Amino acid sequence: MISRKILVINSGSSSIKYRLFNAVKNGDHGASFRLLTKGLIEKIGHKDSNVHDHREGIQLVLQNLTSGRDAKIKDLKEIWVVGHRIVHGGVEFKKPTLITSEVMAKIRECFELAPLHNPANYAGVEACQAILPDTRQVAVFDTAFHQTLPEHAYIYGLPYEYYEKYNLRKYGFHGTSHQYVAHEAARILEKPLRKLRLITCHLGNGCSITAVKHGQSVDTSMGFTPLEGLVMGTRCGDIDPASVIFLAGKEKTSLEEIDRVLNYKSGLKGISGLSNDMREIWNAAKEGHHRAKLAFDIFTYRIKKYIGSYIAAMGGVDAIVFTAGIGENEAHVRQRITKGLFEFLSKKKVKVLVIPTNEELMIAKQAFHVVNS
Repeated sequence: MISRKILVINSGSSSIKYRLFNAVKNGDHGASFRLLTKGLIEKIGHKDSNVHDHREGIQLVLQNLTSGRDAKIKDLKEIWVVGHRIVHGGVEFKKPTLITSEVMAKIRECFELAPLHNPANYAGVEACQAILPDTRQVAVFDTAFHQTLPEHAYIYGLPYEYYEKYNLRKYGFHGTSHQYVAHEAARILEKPLRKLRLITCHLGNGCSITAVKHGQSVDTSMGFTPLEGLVMGTRCGDIDPASVIFLAGKEKTSLEEIDRVLNYKSGLKGISGLSNDMREIWNAAKEGHHRAKLAFDIFTYRIKKYIGSYIAAMGGVDAIVFTAGIGENEAHVRQRITKGLFEFLSKKKVKVLVIPTNEELMIAKQAFHVVNS
């Protein structure tokens, strides 16, 4: 048996999350994975931080892996491959990809589609390439899993030339999480994924739902950006587009400020006036706080609507999967969502599963298969 060390990097604008896995190859293509260590570098570029940029952040990650009490490798050459989370792959990337100069150029082209994420993801790759020039790097895209959406699910009701000129379409996000829990659901149900119809609910501060039919994403709630779909921690989700024009006129404000309202001041926080944290919302709702209860009701109602629409779109469902911070930990949220669905679900013998997501493990597995193949 051959063991390989796989480093997974999730590079944010001011942070780097990392995981180191040991993959033991068994057979031609299979492998078992074990987490060796994990960590987080924060406040990159902040005035009170010693870590000035992502290159220094990656250097600190590698220092943590090779020295000190928690060191897991003796030499950086032990790192067989680095798997990177890249949020947006545009229309170009349908699967995990070995990073080349051409791939880097394509990731740069997607900066305008994900201005908060792709530049930071790119900086993490650049830093790893500089410090580990002989180590292969693999990009795993959040949008890739949703590239199987049919045309009728991803084209908007806008003049078609906007899609042709600007690739303005639904992309979907959280793909790595949805893909991971779909595979786990098939394992738990002891059925081939290709024979299952699943609805996977990734509910955290950011929320999305995906219809997974026979192993492929056929519809998902997030769209051209992560703003579309469900009510989230601070994002509004689906609204009438004309309301944005109305609001800009009434408030006498810029589109940039409206964008900030839609992304950072809306959702649970905006409705409740209290917080974007579901735990605080739920506690306040139980104490009779009207707007907290309203936020909870809107949040769960929107999810139930999406579940119903995806059951219709797939012609049925075999299991509904809840994952991420709210989906895994807030039982009252799951109970409210499935209330009223239980009669249908029990008749059809639909399973309701809670599966902790593990995007980093999925990235490690995909990086392994890209290099191994």
